[in-house]
Amino acid sequence: MGLPVFDRERLRVFVDSPVFHRAVIAVIALNGIALGLETSHELADRHATAFLVIDRVILGVFVIEIILRIVVHGKAFFRDPWSWFDLIIVGMALVPASESVSILRLFRFLRVLRLISVVPGMRRVVSALFTAIPGLASAVVLLLLSLYTASVIGEQLFHEVAPQYFGDLGQSLFTMFTVLTVENGPQVAGDVMAKEPLAWIFFATFIVITAFFVLNLLIGVIVSAMEAEVNAQRWKEDQELELKQHTAVMDEIRALSERVDRLAAALPVAVSTRPAGADARDAAPADRTTGGEAPQPE
Repeated sequence: MGLPVFDRERLRVFVDSPVFHRAVIAVIALNGIALGLETSHELADRHATAFLVIDRVILGVFVIEIILRIVVHGKAFFRDPWSWFDLIIVGMALVPASESVSILRLFRFLRVLRLISVVPGMRRVVSALFTAIPGLASAVVLLLLSLYTASVIGEQLFHEVAPQYFGDLGQSLFTMFTVLTVENGPQVAGDVMAKEPLAWIFFATFIVITAFFVLNLLIGVIVSAMEAEVNAQRWKEDQELELKQHTAVMDEIRALSERVDRLAAALPVAVSTRPAGADARDAAPADRTTGGEAPQPE
C-alpha cells in the first residue's frame, strides 16, 4: 500500500532538503573516522563492542536512507547511475562476512566512497573524468608511445655505461617512467652524464616532450571536460529555473482567467445590443395612436 500523495510530497521535500544531505555527509564522515580508528589494533581490541555498534548504526542509517530515496523517487531512483552506485556500496556492506571470507569485511571501507555521490562537486569531477575518457585515451596512448620509444633508445645508447638503469627494456621503461615523474630524473641523468656528457640532450628532449607537451595535453583534455560538465550543469539549472518561471506565469494567467470568468458570471443579464433610443422610437407610434387618430400626411 503506497503512501498518500500529500505524505509522499512532504517526505520528498525532506529527503531532497539540504539538511538531509548534510546529515548524510556527516554520517559518511563519521563512518570514515571510525574505520580509520579501527585500523589501530590497540583501539580495536579495547573498544571492539563500541566499534561494532557504531558500524551497525551507520549501516542502518544508510539502509534507511536508500529506502527513503526509493520510496520518494520510485522508478526515477533506478534511472540514476549514482543511485546504483550508492545501492551497490551499501549492498556490499550488507554481505555477511566470516573469518573464512574476511576479504568481504573490506567492503565496509568502500562506504566512504559514497561521499563522491553525495557531494555535487565531487560528482561533477568524476562525471567529467568519465566524459573525458575518449580524449584521454588518445593522449595516454601518445604518452605511452613516447615513453616506449625513449626507453628503447635509452637501452640502445646507455645499456653499457649505466646497466643499473638501462640494462634491459624492462629496466629502461621503469627508469624513463621515474624520469617522467621528475623525482629521480636529476639523479639518473647525473649518473649517466658522468660517463656520457652528451646524455643531457636525450634527457632534456624526453622531459620537454613528455612533461611539457603530453602531460599538459592530458591536463587540457581534463579541463575541457570539466568546463563542459560545469556548462551542462548550468544549462540544466537554467532550464529548471526557466520551467519554474514559465509554470508560475501560466498559473497566474490561469488564476486571472478564472477570476474574469467568475466576475462575468456574477454580472446581471447582458443588456441588448440594440442602439440607444431604438425602444423610444418604436414606442412613439403606439403612444400617438392611443391618444387619437394617426397623423395624416400633408
